[in-house]
Amino acid sequence: MADQHKVSAESEERSFVFKVHGYSRLKELLKNGQCVASPPFSVGGDNWVLRYYPNGCDLAKGNASRISLVHDSAKGKVVNGKPKSISVLGKDGLPVPPCVGGMIETELDFETIYRGNLVVLLNREKLERSGYVIDDCFRIKCDLTLKKDIHSEETIGNQFVVVPPTDLHLHYRDLLDSMDGADVTFHVGGEKFLAHRIVLAARSSVFKAELLGTMKEKTDSPIEIGDMEADVFKSLLHFIYTDSLPVLELASKHGEAPRDVVMAGHLLVAADRYNIGRLKLMCEHKLCSHIDANMVATSLALAEQHNCTGLKEACLQFLTSPSNLEAMKASEGYKHLKISCPSALKELIARLLPVEMKAAKEIIMEI
Repeated sequence: MADQHKVSAESEERSFVFKVHGYSRLKELLKNGQCVASPPFSVGGDNWVLRYYPNGCDLAKGNASRISLVHDSAKGKVVNGKPKSISVLGKDGLPVPPCVGGMIETELDFETIYRGNLVVLLNREKLERSGYVIDDCFRIKCDLTLKKDIHSEETIGNQFVVVPPTDLHLHYRDLLDSMDGADVTFHVGGEKFLAHRIVLAARSSVFKAELLGTMKEKTDSPIEIGDMEADVFKSLLHFIYTDSLPVLELASKHGEAPRDVVMAGHLLVAADRYNIGRLKLMCEHKLCSHIDANMVATSLALAEQHNCTGLKEACLQFLTSPSNLEAMKASEGYKHLKISCPSALKELIARLLPVEMKAAKEIIMEI
């Protein structure tokens, strides 16, 4: 039977929708070459962003009168992939065909001079006449294909052995459920939780210092955590052991945020406290995807207090719309934001001022 050599390349496809708030305001405030970026979205282990240039970008010379949408790696590095398309979404949520009204004028591939990013030029006049700018907002969709590493494997005839994907997380989940060999106890919200200090230390530098460092002697007795709910700590443990979030029921009372969104806010605080970066980014992404008038003040306060730049930018963009700003001011979260994070409100006010009022912006930020 002859030897065979098989080469395969896998790919991952994702779609991301970026809602641009305050279209008119951004057009007035930002000059050519200045942009706002979408919250980062993760594909293939890399973070990506869409950059929106209301008055054109430097890459598209001579197109200052055109809107530029640039897809970019959030870290500015070369990756093995590129977007399939960037499109404007219509009222029905479907991409608008490029041929409709000639709104999308051209697509320029800057693969050799701009890290392989895709630049799309929109005709501003046609976009504003199209009806796709609703309540001073419009939506952009990016379809991205990321090529994974090309790998090869030698086979003899038919493939008799198939190696399954890793199931390490399943074994750790079983360890979490059984708690065999657990050697540390936590008391949280009136409930007791058992855990393995070596697992916690491997996943969190804070737990490592507390459980294996100089504070180890103090952890022989149960550890009291008084400022966290039991269900939040339970979800934190689930992530530590499985690298995934538990499935939460989405039911909520009328007018309240879904339970998974509320949990994301609590877990973001816990992740920041215990320095679990991936969990913090996952929660930040979740909150970015659920910004509304009732939640934006709370999310902005979280972003300011826990250094979440993507979430902060998403909230500030949402609040550039006058109607969104009025609705936020009437929300319960506004009272907390005003007391706890006045710096975020000052930054918002400075952003809303016309670009020519530079001195006024500086005065506000210095108060």
